[in-house]
Amino acid sequence: MGQDIEKLIKDKGGLLLDIGAGENIQKGFVGMDKRALPGIDIVHDLEVFPYPIPDGCCISIIGSHIVEHIKPWLMIDFMNELWRVIKTDGQLALVHPYGVNHLFVQDPTHCNPCSEATWQYFDPQYPLYNIYKPSPWEIQKGFPVWNSSGIMEVVFRKKEKTSG
Repeated sequence: MGQDIEKLIKDKGGLLLDIGAGENIQKGFVGMDKRALPGIDIVHDLEVFPYPIPDGCCISIIGSHIVEHIKPWLMIDFMNELWRVIKTDGQLALVHPYGVNHLFVQDPTHCNPCSEATWQYFDPQYPLYNIYKPSPWEIQKGFPVWNSSGIMEVVFRKKEKTSG
């Protein structure tokens, strides 16, 4: 991790992180991608853990059209790693094609279809959470949402782990 990232963490009280940003990094965010593209601050594969980011240093993480590329057997580790690097009460926002629709099947690198039920595995308020018991997220009110074009959005808040 470069000095610029450490300085941002110190100066701003944390990072705004855009994972899998590609060439479309959101303004004010630190871009992370496995490709060394212009504007990418952290070159790292999202499927290799741990990330070169300190624990609890991200204020917010966004991922647009990235989760459908994460190998399904790495999804729990992926979400746990995002949980590790985000501050308590930090928000994670993900946008992806809904389940298996035309936007999902058109890209040969899509391998992980997600629906509303997928995200219930990460929130302790749902029975599906008890199957794997990953690091706990809270699905924010009003999410997930999908629109008729086939896009789904979900926003989480990091919850603290409880004993038991």
